[in-house]
Amino acid sequence: MTGYLGIDVGSISTNLVVLGDTGEVLAKNYLRTRGQPIQAVQQGLKDIQEALPPGLTIGRVGTTGSGRFITGILAGADVIKNEITAHALAAIHHDPQVQTVLEIGGQDSKGIVIRNGTVVDFDMNTVCAAGTGSFLDQQAFRLGIPIEDFGPLALQSKKPTKIAGRCTVFAESDMIHKQQMGHTREDIVAGLCQALVRNYLNNLFKGKEIREPILFQGGVAANQGMARAFEQALRCPVIVPPHYEVMGAIGIALLARD
Repeated sequence: MTGYLGIDVGSISTNLVVLGDTGEVLAKNYLRTRGQPIQAVQQGLKDIQEALPPGLTIGRVGTTGSGRFITGILAGADVIKNEITAHALAAIHHDPQVQTVLEIGGQDSKGIVIRNGTVVDFDMNTVCAAGTGSFLDQQAFRLGIPIEDFGPLALQSKKPTKIAGRCTVFAESDMIHKQQMGHTREDIVAGLCQALVRNYLNNLFKGKEIREPILFQGGVAANQGMARAFEQALRCPVIVPPHYEVMGAIGIALLARD
């Protein structure tokens, strides 16, 4: 049996996926890069090797992400491609009718417009933290709430608090002000999710037509409050695929297979 390995190395996480012949996920691994991409890839390769079904051999390898070139040398990659291509391919594999991809990672985010199975427009944010997962991480730290609790808390909100989210510094001062005014932490957390969604859409989709089906992927898609905030802002359903956190690795593994 042959598998196809995809490796997506970013500044926050390193993701590995092994796909079968039909594109099914046979094994996956999501770990923190911690500023050491080579060590993260080495550990990821060791972990995923242990998770593989007996008798499976890796046929081809693909790498993507900000660390794709050094990883490509380390892993002997057959294919090296950018993140936009990888995320789009994974989205199309999940839903061939997909027209919009919302992707938010720890320190960057992407917006991809797809028409008839082809990427026709995209944008990336690698500069402003207010449009990435680090925005919520910073506010979670200041609130003393584990980031894993943000989603469930946001879903409990009855009236999300309007928080200035154009900049993390302004968001922090506004959040403190709203706390002092007596807003509940559930409403503040939901308001932070809405602030991130507003900033993301203003930065990456200004002038672009957002059509359904819409896929939401990247590590931040684990936050159910963010999915709901997107649905409220766009007034339509947003799909979170089962392997949302490793879609870049899935896409590059598909490219290696083909």
